[in-house]
This record gives sequence, structure tokens and C-alpha cells, in this order.
Amino acid sequence: MDILWAARFQLLLGLSQTVRITLLSLLVAGGLSFLFGIPASLRSRPLRWAAVAYIELFRGVALVVQLFWLFFVLPFFGIELAPLTTAVLGLGLCNGAYGAEIVRGAIAAVPAGQREAAASLGLGPAATLWRVVLPQALPATLAPFNNQAIELLKATALVSLITIPDLAFQAQTLRQTTMRTAPVFLLVLAVYFVLAQVLNLLFRIAEPIAGRGLGRGGVP
Repeated sequence: MDILWAARFQLLLGLSQTVRITLLSLLVAGGLSFLFGIPASLRSRPLRWAAVAYIELFRGVALVVQLFWLFFVLPFFGIELAPLTTAVLGLGLCNGAYGAEIVRGAIAAVPAGQREAAASLGLGPAATLWRVVLPQALPATLAPFNNQAIELLKATALVSLITIPDLAFQAQTLRQTTMRTAPVFLLVLAVYFVLAQVLNLLFRIAEPIAGRGLGRGGVP
């Protein structure tokens, strides 16, 4: 414990990087989830195909390969990204693809009768989507988004491979200098677990709020 206390500022620095990358990546992934998830559910073939292409590409390639491409390969084409930008973009793109599929599935799960009722009230396709379908689909996305957020948090450990001194990087450095593997990684395990529970709690709080007053029996 003395070793861990002596290295507390080093570990706190890594923790701050992990939290920062997680939050920024969640924002990017959340935006991409709706940006591509909604077009993936539309009848317009060009929009749907473009969205599906993004979803399948970034779901089908390992995250570590995506990070290496962004950080090590793009410079050969004259595009150099800072490590933090690379981490946020890589995690956001990868998790946004999974999130887009969640959004598409939630939209598809809204009963067709809701769209028919909206059409009978004179609502156009765009108004039906924004006023009827999305408000009912959103609550259904929160539980799977919760899982994705926790997966994203755990995936931040990979950013140490592109020189970012996150919590995993600092723990590995400390282990190498002290040769105390068990206490170092026991602490890191506990920290990741606590962070995951914080995310879980936030989504659990958001679920009943999002589902409040939707009027599930008909058009809101």
C-alpha cells in the first residue's frame, strides 16, 4: 500500500486521462449513433446503404487495428492526429457503429400502428419520425447504450498502445518499476469497476426519465 500511496499522483493522472477520454468518446459515439442509426432505418436506399456501410465497417474491424490505422498509417497520407484526438475518434467511431445499430433496432421496434396513426393525423414522414417514433424508440436504446458505455470505458485501456498515459499505462509503468503486480492491478481492477458502476447508475437514473409520459398506447 505504501507503494500505491507514493504513486498516487501518477495513478490519478492516468485516471483523469481515462475519464476524459471516456466522456469525450461517449459524446462522439452518441452523436454518431443517431447520425447513422436514423438513416439506417429509412427507406431511402442511398442513405440507408451509406449508414449500413459505416456500421458494418467499424463493427467488423478490431478497435486496436482502427487505432493503429488512425495513429500510425494516416501520417503516410499527410494526416497526423494528436494521440488524444486519435483515441477519442477511434473509440467514438467504433462504438458509434454499435450504437447506430442499437438506434436502428429501436426504431424498427416501434409498432407500425404508431406510424399509421400519425399519418392519419396528417403528419408527414419527418414529423412522424421526430414526434412519434424517436420519442418511443429512445427509452429502448438506454439499456443497450448502458452496456456500450461500459464496454467503451474498458476499451480505453487500449489507448496506452498509442502513447497515451491513461490508467492502464500508468499501472503498467508502476508495475515495471516496482515489480509489485498484484497490488497495482488489484487497485486498477477496483477503479475500473467503480467507474463502470457510476456509468451504470447514470443510465439507470435516465431510463425512467426517458420513458416518462410517452403515451405508449397511441401517438403522443
